[in-house]
Amino acid sequence: MEFTRIDGGVCAAKGFQANGLNCGLNPDRNKNDLGMIFSTEICNAAAVYTTNKVKGAPILVTKKHLETTGKKARAVIVNSKNANTCNADGEEKAQKMCELAAKELGISADEVIVASTGVIGQILPIEPIADHVKELAAGLAPENHDKAANAIMTTDTFPKEVAVQFTLDGKTCTVGGMAKGSGMIHPNMATTLNFVTTDVAISSELIQKALSEIVKVTYNCLSIDGDTSTNDMVSIMANGLAGNTEISEENEEYEIFRKALYEVLMNMTKMLAKDGEGASKMLECTVSGAPDQDTAIIVAKSVIRSPLFKCAMFGEDANWGRILCAVGYADADFDITKVGVDLASAKGSIAVCRNGSGVEFSEDEAKVILGEDEIYINIDLGQGEASAKAWGCDLTYDYVKINGDYRS
Repeated sequence: MEFTRIDGGVCAAKGFQANGLNCGLNPDRNKNDLGMIFSTEICNAAAVYTTNKVKGAPILVTKKHLETTGKKARAVIVNSKNANTCNADGEEKAQKMCELAAKELGISADEVIVASTGVIGQILPIEPIADHVKELAAGLAPENHDKAANAIMTTDTFPKEVAVQFTLDGKTCTVGGMAKGSGMIHPNMATTLNFVTTDVAISSELIQKALSEIVKVTYNCLSIDGDTSTNDMVSIMANGLAGNTEISEENEEYEIFRKALYEVLMNMTKMLAKDGEGASKMLECTVSGAPDQDTAIIVAKSVIRSPLFKCAMFGEDANWGRILCAVGYADADFDITKVGVDLASAKGSIAVCRNGSGVEFSEDEAKVILGEDEIYINIDLGQGEASAKAWGCDLTYDYVKINGDYRS
């Protein structure tokens, strides 16, 4: 099955509209801080949430809404600059955001997914949102997907949108989405805020199954700084407007949809890794030859989250011992004496380790390879057929600068 990348992001699928604007939460009037997504038809919906014990109020409200409606939704309202987390009135404010959106859209508040991102522990002022939600809804249009993508950015340096088109049951179908995230990323469910839409007709049960499984091998394999956010969420809405026969069992059509969803989530994951706070390099670690996929995931994530390894990549230093160190403390069972490591980029590939020991290589050649802005770490465990990838970025001086004055 071929998947064609198309423009349109979260509004690429039929029947979806979006908008974003600055309501005053962010004092920089050039940056949007309030966004909305709307489907002209009711959607089957699914979501995954942060596993942090501290959960943002919007997550608690969204979970209740999807439980109340039997996993149905029609809209998303989201703000940046303020996470609405650890506040006594947090759930009340999150519910109020849903009610404000619902009133303008002519739907039930329970059909609204709500999300927030930004500083934790500061009271969310509802007045700016209330004063601008009418304008926000009035400006909904498919072409305004970029305004919504801009509205969810915090320390992000660029908006993140992906959409793919494909054929299913003889119908042209689309999956698209938008994401935000640059720091406080080390998920164990999903990462950051991610909103996905599709015009595929698929049951709520199967869309939840596909989302949960694909999050495990995409967003859950991303680490920027080792901190799991309180507000992480991925949601997906499917309105069925493509006209395919609804997917209600795990058949060939389900597998095609699942692969399309993987294409979108995997590419947004790579965008998030590339835009890590202060990052100069995107890192992709592929572990092959593993006895099972879980082992491959554990090893890949162990390497990608290692601060010492990340610093070495910033310095363009082929210090492969740090990679072996991270492989060695991974909580999985395998024989370290069979492990091989290669470092690669657009400038070529170089072997640095075989059978758990170093091999001779040119430091000058390695320096050229590591001088690129996308680095690939290829690890072969040599003891199975399973594989997995994990993504991250280097650790730079700018990361400390950004997080030293994040609230200012």
